[in-house]
Amino acid sequence: MSQISNKLPKKSYFWLLLLAAIIIHQIPIISVPFKWLESYFHEISHGLAAIATGGSIVRIELFDNGAGLCTTIGGVRFVVAFMGYAGATLWGVLLYALGSSSKKIAMLGNGLISVLLALTLLLWVQDLRTFIIIGSLVLLFVIKLKFGQLLALPTIFRLTGLLVLLNSMYSPLYLLDGRSLGDGATLAQITLIPELIWVLLWSVLALASLYTIGKKS
Repeated sequence: MSQISNKLPKKSYFWLLLLAAIIIHQIPIISVPFKWLESYFHEISHGLAAIATGGSIVRIELFDNGAGLCTTIGGVRFVVAFMGYAGATLWGVLLYALGSSSKKIAMLGNGLISVLLALTLLLWVQDLRTFIIIGSLVLLFVIKLKFGQLLALPTIFRLTGLLVLLNSMYSPLYLLDGRSLGDGATLAQITLIPELIWVLLWSVLALASLYTIGKKS
């Protein structure tokens, strides 16, 4: 696919990748690893926000269906709650940007994400299911690092970034289940701004990121 990218105009290449991401997103089995990845970025964003505001991570859990949980202590509660979905969007943008950068920077970014995943396994994973899921993600990034040229690393980064952004756009909508649970409900409790507003804000943020990427292409 990297050869195709050299022949197509940048705008056409972007829309081709986005179409591929939308199709993959609709295929249950194939889309699962990407949902795990978006869930990981969501949870680690909670954790990093806690650490950045003076708190700490207790544990990170990922579930088979793409859901997750990050248990933290301390930190600024508003920032920690907000940065889950917002952070996943930023990770998606970063992945796409790595695919648009030089091979050296892409390989470096791939290595740093691999290290972050490995540290998560060592420091904050306490159950076998999460260990297997994150271990699988580590393996995927290590394979990309080792065989980057063979696997057309820039294209894979861009496609992965688009899939993470699509998941970031759709996943906040699951909060609108009437149960008042999750990050939106937490922010509504802190700010008195309705949960719906936060859900829309996260989805619009992901959509705006997709639009910006497409426009710059």
